[in-house]
Amino acid sequence: MCGIVGYIGEREVTPILIEGLRRLEYRGYDSAGIAVLDAAQGNERRRVRVVRCRGKLSALEALLRESRPVGRIGIGHTRWATHGRPSDENAHPHQHGSVAVVHNGIIENYVSLRQSLSQRGHRFQSETDTEIIAHLVDEELRRGGDKDLLAATRRALKQVEGAYAIVVLSEETPGELVCAKNASPLVVGLGEGEMFIASDVPAILPYTRRVIFLEEGDLAQVSAQGVRIVDLDGRPRERPIKEITWSAVAAEKAGYKHFMLKEIHEQARAVTDTLRGRLQHDPPDALLDGFELDPARVRRMFLIACGTSFHAAKVGEYMIEQWARVPVEVDLASEFRYRDPIVGPGDVVVAISQSGETADTLAAVKDARSKGALILSIANVVDSSIPRASNHTLYTHAGPEIGVASTKAFTTQLAALAVLAIHMGRRSGALSATRIEELLHELSAIPAKMNDVVAAAAQIQILARRYGHARDFLFLGRGPQFPIALEGALKLKEISYIHAEGYAAGEMKHGPIALIDENLPVVVLAPRDGTYDKVMSNLQEVKARGGTVIAVANKGDSDVGAVADEVILVPQTVPLLQPLLTVIPLQLLAYYVADFKGTDVDQPRNLAKSVTVE
Repeated sequence: MCGIVGYIGEREVTPILIEGLRRLEYRGYDSAGIAVLDAAQGNERRRVRVVRCRGKLSALEALLRESRPVGRIGIGHTRWATHGRPSDENAHPHQHGSVAVVHNGIIENYVSLRQSLSQRGHRFQSETDTEIIAHLVDEELRRGGDKDLLAATRRALKQVEGAYAIVVLSEETPGELVCAKNASPLVVGLGEGEMFIASDVPAILPYTRRVIFLEEGDLAQVSAQGVRIVDLDGRPRERPIKEITWSAVAAEKAGYKHFMLKEIHEQARAVTDTLRGRLQHDPPDALLDGFELDPARVRRMFLIACGTSFHAAKVGEYMIEQWARVPVEVDLASEFRYRDPIVGPGDVVVAISQSGETADTLAAVKDARSKGALILSIANVVDSSIPRASNHTLYTHAGPEIGVASTKAFTTQLAALAVLAIHMGRRSGALSATRIEELLHELSAIPAKMNDVVAAAAQIQILARRYGHARDFLFLGRGPQFPIALEGALKLKEISYIHAEGYAAGEMKHGPIALIDENLPVVVLAPRDGTYDKVMSNLQEVKARGGTVIAVANKGDSDVGAVADEVILVPQTVPLLQPLLTVIPLQLLAYYVADFKGTDVDQPRNLAKSVTVE
């Protein structure tokens, strides 16, 4: 989500840091800052100067025009808030003692670390988990007494649990930067007498195309002359030098042709980030970022949303009613606000929006809150309007989504809704500890299974060419697969401009069956769940009328292949989590059909990423 840059060499560092951050703006951010080791003046000790602020780079540049640090080594950061609201104090870099740090990721055990450090006399200036790293490294650097920044960083990170990409700068070691990676990307760029560090390649492309991609558990000691890589125990590691051949724009897309395809591939990472820190195994529970939702105090729940988020809400309805046994109504936000809904004290309204700025959803939230309902928002953009208007927020951690057609935002919303449903199910008593542990296990396994589905993209690319000429598509599903049929149809319409309809499979004989002929591809969602036999009957009805069936089924299902024309297989999981997997082939089908037709995949006509007007 966030952007990192670092430089050491003979050039003036501040312009390099700002330019690098500018090239990472596409990732999205809410604050920015730099730390520069000042050039020595006479016999004075060199000091780290930090300049940071909430807002865009233009705000940071305004501060730098007033007082610009001068030096040849520094680090920079654009922050997408996770722990702590967007503010000057929470902006990176964070400094303690001689150490300044920038960090991407989430430190899962930051609460216990903060308490331990506080007991040892440390005082904190921010709400962030990142500041803890600065305290730990500075403490280890002073404890070691040998001014070995790499060793101090290793010892500090051994105390840390979670995801991180960090770069550390210290007054005590003015000839080096130390960086480390675990579950967040980091790349080192190799120049002549200078070195670069970044969270993504575009930041350093103007200066070098020779790079080293750090791997899990790597720490790198970076000087102007070279780089030394070790693991957390100090053992040397060798990483190959690679030559970047992409253009700057392609680099932003990490080599993918379109942002949408990149974001489809990012879903496993995004869901992992959304679940991180929220699944507790002892005792089994799902956590809501510091607040509780007691079903005993909930009369009803309303899930309100628009577009793709509405389809996530429809899946959430199944999750909450089945796992928590709380009554749920799902509404389009644009309809909810105009029908004078009966809502008030005792009701919980869950507002779902990727941007947190959707106009209809925001208006519905304000109306419901004015009538006494408790508002819980599920959003991807920190401190956006809907979270600010809510009592509580459960943030997804999809990162910026550039493609207009939502993909990773949708699956992270499903993951957040699953966390909410399990949390409530434990408190309502509807879920036993054994059942919760099973669900946590299945939820934790979803990212790896998502990667399995994405790995089969080549088959879907072939299907897209085979059926991309069709004028119409029909998508069918039952139970929690019905919203996925709606989502699959929406994706195809949005980016390929092919007319498509999603229907509950049980409604096929109430109208859609009249459309079926040899020219109509019918996508049938047929995982092995409680409605499987009914869906198979629907599939047979399509075939009996000459329709072409593209089935999405579970691995190991040989029955569906005997009837369907094409079969896309996805891994098995519990039925209410299956939508996280069955939606991916539909996203890929829409993408490859649109790409085959040559439409503007990332910016389809007449659509905007965030609908901020009615």
